[in-house]
Amino acid sequence: MEDQTIRVQLSETKKQKPKSDQLIFGKTFTDHMFVMDYSDPLGWHNASIVPYQPLTIEPSAMVFHYGQSVFEGLKAFRTEDGEIQLFRPTKNLERLNHSNDRLVIPPIDEEFVLKAIKQLITVEKDWVPDAEGTSLYIRPFIISTEPYIGVAPACHYKLIVILSPVGAYYKEGINPVKIAVENHYVRAVKGGTGEAKTGGNYASSLKAQELVGKEGFAQVLWLDGVEQKYIEEVGSMNVFFKIDGEVVTPMLNGSILAGVTRDSVIRLLKHWDIPVSERRISMEELRQAHQDGKLEEAFGSGTAAVISPIGQLTSEGEDMIVNEGKTGEISQKIYDTITDIQYGKMEDPFNWTVKVETKSTVKN
Repeated sequence: MEDQTIRVQLSETKKQKPKSDQLIFGKTFTDHMFVMDYSDPLGWHNASIVPYQPLTIEPSAMVFHYGQSVFEGLKAFRTEDGEIQLFRPTKNLERLNHSNDRLVIPPIDEEFVLKAIKQLITVEKDWVPDAEGTSLYIRPFIISTEPYIGVAPACHYKLIVILSPVGAYYKEGINPVKIAVENHYVRAVKGGTGEAKTGGNYASSLKAQELVGKEGFAQVLWLDGVEQKYIEEVGSMNVFFKIDGEVVTPMLNGSILAGVTRDSVIRLLKHWDIPVSERRISMEELRQAHQDGKLEEAFGSGTAAVISPIGQLTSEGEDMIVNEGKTGEISQKIYDTITDIQYGKMEDPFNWTVKVETKSTVKN
């Protein structure tokens, strides 16, 4: 796979690029995409960069009927000196293979796919926005394409990478949001697909999100699916709480997604000698910490928003105001540090960033 060449077919017509200060998250897509096919016994083959276009796929394709699909999300950033860099892309591709394993999808060659992503960005370098807080969102995904109605792992798949210039994920920005604790629906359970990044996890979360959205909440706080006691995630993000000087996040337990931003937050806190622990944390403990005045901060972490401070948690009619509804010191410091590293504004002590060579040598 490492020696496989990537065929390039450049688009003859180019889209009009949106202004950097008018980007809406996930609405605009670039001129090209990367595609690669899998079949037995060829394996992954036919790697190509082609014009962004609709897919031709049979109605009987197994992805439509049995949900065999996985995806990832990462970003490319334009630095102050005009260079383009990625943030921890190898972690995302490692996680993609972890999801592949859970969904019985053939593994990808992570090194080759990273090479393909870099080449695609090189072709689309003019799409990387430069306004404050903007970036190029990268969405790799794999779907089962075999035309077969039967419950079994497919024999044919397609890997696709699409790109989207984006602004801030939440219109609130780095301002605290209101979160409702979900006591009826569950996101995932140990042994299920919660630790994989697959579409079904997100589809099953929509009902709860719809209901709390009508009540003015930005997202839901998910509890475990067995006892409905222990905190797991917030919306589609990992969650952190600062309690009496210590930062606590739910430990990975088989139903929680291992977030790349989550890992970055933990490493930063340890680097700063701020106490941080990964363990089970119950709503009862959180409620008691709030009553005792020890719940100092709460925030979600994820690729799209980076850090989303939580200003209010509402559970069974009880409103818990966190840090007077203001962004906490740790939340702000983490957000500023990660984004400054992403945009090349400060030194990267962890070697998290990967430069993209933008001098294109591809020919149509």
